[in-house]
Amino acid sequence: MSVVAEPVGGSLQGSLERGIHYKVEGLYDEAIAEFQSILADQPDHACAHMELGLVYGFVGLFDESIAELERSVSLEPDGLLMHLNLGKTYCMLGMCDEARTEFERVLQIEPDNEDALMQLTYLA
Repeated sequence: MSVVAEPVGGSLQGSLERGIHYKVEGLYDEAIAEFQSILADQPDHACAHMELGLVYGFVGLFDESIAELERSVSLEPDGLLMHLNLGKTYCMLGMCDEARTEFERVLQIEPDNEDALMQLTYLA
């Protein structure tokens, strides 16, 4: 049983928080439904694409995961977290060149980003 209160509200932010809550709690079907609902209303919501991509990765839908994460990056080219998540997913799937490109992009945006520097060290 969850000890974290479920976010409430009908706003877009409330839906996003609810979807993240479901993701953290391991309620992946509910998280997918919440993020898909956001995207039905706002198909260019970069954060919802990223979160949906992460959940797809958690449930083993790797092609769908990559597609959603790539979409989030295309919608928000300077989104550090989006590039990091895409890079880590590429890395997990053995797509090292693609991962390196994403981590290097993070460093173009934020040259001292410790996460990207660490990931590139692992890839070296």
